[in-house]
Amino acid sequence: MTKLHMTIRPPRAPGPGVAPRALLVHGTMDRSTSFTRIAQRLPEWTIVTYDRRGYAGSSAAAPSTHFGDQINDLFEVLDASPGDGRGVVAFGHSLGGDVVLGAVAQRPELFDGAVVYEAPASWEPWWPGGRPDSSWDQRDPGDLAEGFMRQVIGDHIWERLPVATRLQRRAEGQTMLAEIKALAAERPFDPGAITVPVLVARGALADQRHVRSADVLAAAIPGAELVVVDEADHGAHLSHPTELAELLRRCLARAEELSS
Repeated sequence: MTKLHMTIRPPRAPGPGVAPRALLVHGTMDRSTSFTRIAQRLPEWTIVTYDRRGYAGSSAAAPSTHFGDQINDLFEVLDASPGDGRGVVAFGHSLGGDVVLGAVAQRPELFDGAVVYEAPASWEPWWPGGRPDSSWDQRDPGDLAEGFMRQVIGDHIWERLPVATRLQRRAEGQTMLAEIKALAAERPFDPGAITVPVLVARGALADQRHVRSADVLAAAIPGAELVVVDEADHGAHLSHPTELAELLRRCLARAEELSS
């Protein structure tokens, strides 16, 4: 079993019956603690989070060489967090959305539903930049990681981070490079095989690649609903946690309606 850092937060408010359960999966160059705001808005739920391999508390786990490693990690986390007989609503942000959909396509019986936010489709020929080639191996992973972080949080905030934090993020560049290459190598799931309720979300301020990816994904998954979060960009799990928490509730309500 891969050694991953995971957290199970029990419900903090009473609710009827067995508490709903959410599994939150982070994206590239992120960590499980970025979901704190969403978890706070789901007090009646059990919340399961984990640092994906190569990041934060799971930094000792080797980067994935095949995207299936990420999907298997998710299954291991579910096995270690039993839900008292009920399924789970999985939420995936960015690349975490592809991990979630890969798992849902393989073992739908484990899930009540899924919500994915701006999951990339880097295996598609139209995805900007195309597939990584041999030139990627000549680039410094630390520089790639720093460039990614500067783009996400801005130069000013990056330069104010403690030196130890910047070094850790640069060290995660190897993981970032490996998982991007693995995702681009082949489609990680068959959208037609997904049988649980799925909400495909993007921000109203999304860039064009994520707009297209969300549109294509929502059209390809049977019964999927496309949701646009007002005034949100790629970091909606930080800026719009209330709206994303409501999407998890909406997904669960759809699952319960279908099963009744």
